[in-house]
Amino acid sequence: MTINLILLSLLAYVIGSIPSGLWIGKIFYKKDIRDFGSGNLGATNSFRVLGIKAGSIVTVMDILKGTVATLLPFFFQLHVDHHFWLLTGAFAIIGHSFPLFAGFRGGKAVATSAGVILAYAPLLFVAALIIFLLTLKISKYVSLSSMIAALAALLISLFMGDWILIILIACITLFVVWRHRANITRIRNGEEPKIKWM
Repeated sequence: MTINLILLSLLAYVIGSIPSGLWIGKIFYKKDIRDFGSGNLGATNSFRVLGIKAGSIVTVMDILKGTVATLLPFFFQLHVDHHFWLLTGAFAIIGHSFPLFAGFRGGKAVATSAGVILAYAPLLFVAALIIFLLTLKISKYVSLSSMIAALAALLISLFMGDWILIILIACITLFVVWRHRANITRIRNGEEPKIKWM
């Protein structure tokens, strides 16, 4: 059982390491998105550099990475406590942030983390998504909306009584805020780009 979990966690890391934005940019647009915008491999920079269509595809792919990785124990019929699903999901988040296929320089883990929550707690995912979209509609800042959605997910999870989930989301929230520290500085200085499509 332990060996199987280790193998699935490694597979989850590989799945998380798929650099959606990098590959779509290079294959279909002949662009390395790391050379443009924020230089980040995540969905936000994909929207900024490649456009709404490509950005949407990258977002969906990054979410699905987290969802598929979280469900690996289910797919492989490994009969473990559901909390172990969060283990494989966490490895996908690590893979997305430090991808094997992109020099360990990845995205900020927002979409992939959302995918983990989607697989494990769908209603929490929906609540966080609504908060993200409302904040984005008001502020036009993707970075700010991501951080507020993560904090909201953490607050909501406190009422769910699942301490393993709470600990994971707390770690995700801290990591997301840390990864957005440059964005926070730009927002304070009025230099953070706003979206124009909402």
